Amino acid sequence: MNDMSDLQIFDRAETNPPSVRGGAHGDGANPGHRGARRAGVAALIILAAALGYGAGRRGLQNDDVAAAAERQRDFVPAVQAAPVRDAGATISVTLPATTSAFETANIFARATGYIATRKVDIGDHVKTGQLLAEVTAPELDHQIAQNEANLAQLQAALQQVQANRDLASSNWSRDKPLVEKGWVTPQQGDTDRLTLAAQNGAVGVAQANVKQQQAQLLVLRQQKSYQSVVAPFDGVITQRNIDVGSLVQADATSGTFMFTVMRSNELRIQLYVPQSEAFGIAPGVEAAIRVPEIPGRTFAGKVTRAADALQPGTRTLLTEIDVPNPDEALSPGMYCTVELQIPRKIPALLVSADAIIFNGEGLHVAVVENGVAHLRKIDIARDFGREVEVRDGVRAGDQVILNPPADLLDGAKVRSRPERPAAATS
Repeated sequence: MNDMSDLQIFDRAETNPPSVRGGAHGDGANPGHRGARRAGVAALIILAAALGYGAGRRGLQNDDVAAAAERQRDFVPAVQAAPVRDAGATISVTLPATTSAFETANIFARATGYIATRKVDIGDHVKTGQLLAEVTAPELDHQIAQNEANLAQLQAALQQVQANRDLASSNWSRDKPLVEKGWVTPQQGDTDRLTLAAQNGAVGVAQANVKQQQAQLLVLRQQKSYQSVVAPFDGVITQRNIDVGSLVQADATSGTFMFTVMRSNELRIQLYVPQSEAFGIAPGVEAAIRVPEIPGRTFAGKVTRAADALQPGTRTLLTEIDVPNPDEALSPGMYCTVELQIPRKIPALLVSADAIIFNGEGLHVAVVENGVAHLRKIDIARDFGREVEVRDGVRAGDQVILNPPADLLDGAKVRSRPERPAAATS
C-alpha cells in the first residue's frame, strides 16, 4: 500500500456524511470517534513507510557486504621489502679489556741488613742497571774477610802438600832403579812408592778444600753485590715499600718486598673472547683499542698470543694484544674497549630486525618471490639491534618483507613497493 492510496481512503472517509456511517443514530458522528480513526490510519501509514525504508536499507547493506567481500578476495597488499645482505668476511666484536705492563718485576731483598740509601720513589723512571737502594750489612763484610783468610790458609796448606808430594816423587824416582838392580831393599822401595801415592792424595784433598772455600767466598761476594739494588729493565717505579733505615730480610720465602718496576712503553691488553667468536682468534688479528677518558683517539694493535683452551666457567678465551705506547698515554691497569676484526669461519647473512616474525613455530621471515610471500624459518646467530645475523633459511639477495602484516600467510600474494628514502641527518 502506497501513500496515495492511503490518502484517498482517508478522503473518502471524510466526505461520507455522518448520518450514513452512523446508521439509525444520525447524530452518531462523534468528533472523538473521527479523530481516533484518523490517528490509526496515520499510524498505519507511518509503519508501512518505516517497513519500506528498512527493507531498502537492508538490501543496500547486503550489497555493500558482498562488494567488500569481493574486494577482500581480490585485494593484494602492498609491502615494503629489503634485501638480505652478506655479513662479510670478518666479524666486528667490541669487548671490555684491561691494560697491563709488558714487563713487571717485584724486587725483593737478597741481602739482609738496613737500608742505607734510597735513590728512587714512586713514579720515577729508571734505566736498566740504575741504583735503586743500598743495603748495609757489616757482618757480611766480616764473613767475607774471614773466608778470604781461610782461603789463604788452605792455599798455603796446598803448597805444603805439593812440596811433600814433590819430595816423595823425587825419592821414588831415585830409589826405583836401585830397587830393580837390588841395591836397595824392596821394603824401602815400597815405602817410597806408597809415600808418593799418599802425597798425591793429600794434594787432591788440599785442592778440593781450596775450591770449596773459593765457592763459599763467591757466594758471600754475590750477597755483597745484592746490597746494591738495581733496576732490571727500563721502566717506572709503581710501588715502594722501604725507606732509609728499614730492616730487610734476605729469605727465599719471606724476603722483604722492596719495589715494583713496570715497563710501560709497550702494553699488553688482556681480554676474554666468547666462544662464538673465539674460533677465529689467531696471532695477527687487527684490533682497535679505545679508552673512554681519551676520546677521539684509537690505539692500534694486533693479537699476539691466545690461550689454547677456553675457561670452563665462562667459556671464554684469554687473548693478549701488544700495543706500542711510546708517549705513555696509556697506563697499566686501565679499563678499555677492544674492537676486533675476526675472520669468519662460517658464512653468515644480515637481515633487518623489522622482518622477524614471531609465532608458535619459532622465528620466520617472509620472502617475496614473483609476487608471492613465502615464510622461511631462520636461526639467529647474533643480534645487533636493528639487524640480526642468520646462518640458514635465507640467501643473499632475498627480498624479505619489513613489518609484515599479522595475518600474512604462506603463499599469499603481495605487491612490493619501493623502500622509503633514508631520513636526512643534519
